[in-house]
Amino acid sequence: MFKKIYFSLALLAGLLFSCTEGFEELNTDPNRPKEITPGVMLGQVQYRIVNSSINAARSFTHELMQVDAPRASAGGGGLHRYVVTPDAGIWSGFYTNLTDIQDIYTIADRLKENNYKAIALVYKSWAYSILTDLYGDVPYSQATKALQGTVKPGFDRQKDIYIQILKDLETANSLFDDTKALTYAGDMLYNANALSGGKNAGITKWKKFANSLRLRLLLRISKREGEVNVNQQITAILTDPTNNPLFGSNADDAIFKYPGTFPYYNPFYNARQVDWRDGNYFTKFFLNKMNADNDPRRAVWSTQVSVNGTPTYQGIDSGFPTTVEYAVGRNSSYTDALKTLPQLGVMMTYAEVEFIKAELALKGFATGKTAKAHYEAGIMASMVQWGAAMPTGYLQQAGVAYDATATAEKQLEQIMLQKYYAYFFVDYQAWFEKRRTGYPILPRGAGIPAENKFPSRIPYPTYLQSLNPENLAAAVASMGGDNSDIKVWWDK
Repeated sequence: MFKKIYFSLALLAGLLFSCTEGFEELNTDPNRPKEITPGVMLGQVQYRIVNSSINAARSFTHELMQVDAPRASAGGGGLHRYVVTPDAGIWSGFYTNLTDIQDIYTIADRLKENNYKAIALVYKSWAYSILTDLYGDVPYSQATKALQGTVKPGFDRQKDIYIQILKDLETANSLFDDTKALTYAGDMLYNANALSGGKNAGITKWKKFANSLRLRLLLRISKREGEVNVNQQITAILTDPTNNPLFGSNADDAIFKYPGTFPYYNPFYNARQVDWRDGNYFTKFFLNKMNADNDPRRAVWSTQVSVNGTPTYQGIDSGFPTTVEYAVGRNSSYTDALKTLPQLGVMMTYAEVEFIKAELALKGFATGKTAKAHYEAGIMASMVQWGAAMPTGYLQQAGVAYDATATAEKQLEQIMLQKYYAYFFVDYQAWFEKRRTGYPILPRGAGIPAENKFPSRIPYPTYLQSLNPENLAAAVASMGGDNSDIKVWWDK
């Protein structure tokens, strides 16, 4: 009896051993990375953060900057009436992604992967520039350090943030090495994952993005010349294109192109018609000029409606009285094609760089071309970006033709109006530039209360009052208040 029991136990042990032998190998997913590398994280961060930025363009900037307006707005509020609530920004979304961006930098630093470090610096600079231009003083030097025990970060002054961002972009420019591929791949913006002919064309584009972003931000703070050596830095970029290359064609555009495969879909892919176009219509301000100019981008961006039997691009008023309600389907709105458009993930474009150069040329900087030439190149680049064929004589027609004999202020107004159209779906940039220059000049709707001023910032999120009250209070005191009328450092 004892022998039988012993034999049974031995047999059971043998069976258990044979079942568990090689268990780890058999149950390891070959498609799951064994360690966290910069490549594992990069593509996911690129996708998530650009989704946040273009959603912000659609939900915030387009309404505030009179690209579109709601069909009905009975409550008296609304961005189109210059009412900006604390929940209007992308605070939590961007800071979540900035934690991952910092992890990419830290891991890349440990692995001595300079190209990944540089990419992380570009994303960090781009994201923080948007955050500080939205709110003013924000957590920066102590942010994304919760694992190190800093759960209530202090707020840095915007001037200090800008100075460091500009340094980081300069560092990124020097770190990029176009003779090396990205060891762990993962880049979905410029596909800088492999060499071709001994060179990495994607890394060259990353370098151009870093310098183009520097130029955007230097122009943004141009009124603070003296506090920061803005003109010197602009000149250094413009006079040394070999070491400081800028976007030179549409092929350089910093646009995340949605592959349309799981999980990297255009974020508007499944948007219902009632949410996508029945609740908002393009404004008269936005469409009337495009109609007058026969702007070919209308067909890419906007639906037509029938007016007396004629297909027409028709807009509505912005800032309308609370008693107004527009009928469903009677005015132009966003085309369904935009919901699946691969190139909707816009961060920064060649068109913008040309408009920046147009303004700099107007101000006397040596850009290599006239303001007129840059202005025309910017318009053409925007057309190419959106796949719109420019009509013959478009640049020479009244309302578009650049007037180099006008005053400098009038020329700037022309440049900024075209830049405004080129900013379609580009986060908050049209609003930031309106604050900086005053252009474009937007009509004031009849339903905007007299006391409502055009906003200069977004108030801090209300949940910070419980999560980080002491540092929030210090930031509010430093800013001089916490409402949408308070101007940020570069705007004072």
